[in-house]
Amino acid sequence: MVDAVLLLVIVVAVIVALFLFFYFIPVGLWISALAARVRIGIGELVGMRLRRVPPRIILGSQISATKAGLAIPTSFLEAHYLAGGHVENVVTALIAADKAGINLTTERAAAIDLAGRNVLEAVQVSVNPKVISTPMVTAVAKDGIQVKATSRVTVRANIDRLVGGAGEETIVARVGEGIVTTIGSSETHKAVLENPDLISKTVLGKGLDSGTAYEILSIDIADVDVGDNIGAKLQTDQAEADLKIARAKAEERRAMAVAHEQEMSARVVEMRARVVEAEAEVPRAMAEAFRSGNLGVMDYYRMQNIQADTSMREGIAETEDSPEEDTDRGDA
Repeated sequence: MVDAVLLLVIVVAVIVALFLFFYFIPVGLWISALAARVRIGIGELVGMRLRRVPPRIILGSQISATKAGLAIPTSFLEAHYLAGGHVENVVTALIAADKAGINLTTERAAAIDLAGRNVLEAVQVSVNPKVISTPMVTAVAKDGIQVKATSRVTVRANIDRLVGGAGEETIVARVGEGIVTTIGSSETHKAVLENPDLISKTVLGKGLDSGTAYEILSIDIADVDVGDNIGAKLQTDQAEADLKIARAKAEERRAMAVAHEQEMSARVVEMRARVVEAEAEVPRAMAEAFRSGNLGVMDYYRMQNIQADTSMREGIAETEDSPEEDTDRGDA
């Protein structure tokens, strides 16, 4: 019974030992590395496992690099993996750059990858230029006619400026700014329609790729179209605004005239009221004069005769003036 338990323990220990051995030492991968002339010791494989670095990624990348004729140290690949980089992407980019004759060192490739850029795509764009289509850009020429233009920008990645260089958005924005400047400085929209290559030459001459991760090879105007007459619209809007201002000022003057007229009417009414009030005081004053003896009966009748004589004279004067007025009206 004791021998059976001991035998079972030995078997379990052997199985655990074999599992640990094959876990820390991937024999198949180690043999593949030796076949590819990649010198790596078993201790290094164990160290990778202890550092939580997958040997398959490191050895696979190193085998590919060795087959392509590149000597990349295992320690460099491990360090790049631990830094959060994409080891396989970097090795593939180094192989592609070497075959294309592009001067790309392992340190620069690792820096580009750690900066968040796709180093493999950068090498591919450097070998095979990329075409960027810009959105439609609208600008107004000096004659007030709107011109719409779209362009295609052919760029090539600049490996030396990938770290810290601006991306595609900056290229598109600068090209759009150049198109707006060129159209806006044209005397007429016809000049832009007749010579669309003028936009390309002007934009290329500004050095828009400075400070970016790309090198502009060419700018081709894909489409040019005529838009609205912005100048006429602005003049129409200005005329409408001036008309509204003139109407507002006229309404202000009319309101002031109405207010002045109402003020004058109020003053006339006030004066009439004072006259009526004063006329109402005349009988009282005469009665007071009679009571105080300052006015006699004969004086009163004399005053009445004077008033009657004055009224008669005014009536005669009006009678004499009326035929002349009628004659003037007839002549007219």
